[in-house]
Amino acid sequence: MSIEVKNISKRFGNFVALDNISLEIPTGELVALLGPSGCGKTTLLRIIAGMESADTGQVLFHGEEATHVHTRERQVGFVFQHYALFRHMSVFENVAFGLRVKPRAERPSEGEIRERVMKLLKLVQLDWLAERYPSQLSGGQRQRIALARALAVEPKVLLLDEPFGALDTQVRKELRRWLRHLHDEMHIASVFVTHDQEEALEVADRVVVMNKGHIEQLGTPDEVYSAPATPFVYRFLGNVNVFHSRVHGQWAEVDRAAHVAKDDALAFVRPHDIEIQRESSAGALSASVLHVQAIGPLVRVEVEHQGEIFEVELTRERHNQLALTAGETVWLRPRNLRVFQGEQMVSSQTFDLGAGI
Repeated sequence: MSIEVKNISKRFGNFVALDNISLEIPTGELVALLGPSGCGKTTLLRIIAGMESADTGQVLFHGEEATHVHTRERQVGFVFQHYALFRHMSVFENVAFGLRVKPRAERPSEGEIRERVMKLLKLVQLDWLAERYPSQLSGGQRQRIALARALAVEPKVLLLDEPFGALDTQVRKELRRWLRHLHDEMHIASVFVTHDQEEALEVADRVVVMNKGHIEQLGTPDEVYSAPATPFVYRFLGNVNVFHSRVHGQWAEVDRAAHVAKDDALAFVRPHDIEIQRESSAGALSASVLHVQAIGPLVRVEVEHQGEIFEVELTRERHNQLALTAGETVWLRPRNLRVFQGEQMVSSQTFDLGAGI
């Protein structure tokens, strides 16, 4: 079942949580709502679930109006960050809960409930814990039980609010891969909220980057990371270096001065998209090496150019070739760079960083 929200707005007093949001999620797609705290992502999720009402706008499931349909009737499975499991119930009874509280006419038989619950527990690889209680489970196991409970009622839509936020890093990574495989098997429209960029980029089919109640960008993980539409998306998704520059026609020139005028531009480049050279070349910037640190398979190099500090990421192989040491002068040349004037990206494909320097 597809999800569509049209022109959704929501205020809490004077605070604008959502401002005219529109979004379509087809059946079978896993979408991440990504953004900082207070950007509106959880509010949007709760409006889709029917747990919150919008001030204006519509929610449609498979093209049918659902804006004023009660949560119980939306056929939505909802997974909370902190599990919300019943402590006095066994794992089996927690998963069976949604089935047992159905109206008598819709309630499966006891045999059907047992069969469905055990099938789900097997799906989440925890059938061997059916008789245990939540207090006897790890955080990762509790979250999988919470997901099994949401799936027990056979939802047409699955919504997850920071599902792995309370877990440690290693467990989060394992459950991310597990959720992706599970979603592909279930093939329903799924939406999950996260502020973790790596989580969104690894798991989702598409990422909705939100900021201050607006959608900044919507695209595949590769699109939003490799081709950010706004300076906010560039800064929010991973590390980025920002060079002050001035635009001259189709060229961007790094400014010599310590200050820039308000109508000047900002050039954005990722640390791994900067090449370090031993020799000067046309368009390269001179810089002084401040610090070199190996981090796993990468080497992070801090450099200084005109009083500002920038980061460059090198492979171990490239670092071994250069053998950089603190204090020496090198030359920087960006491989992939985008220039923005305000929120508008300069359309030029060729940039001359350091022209005339």
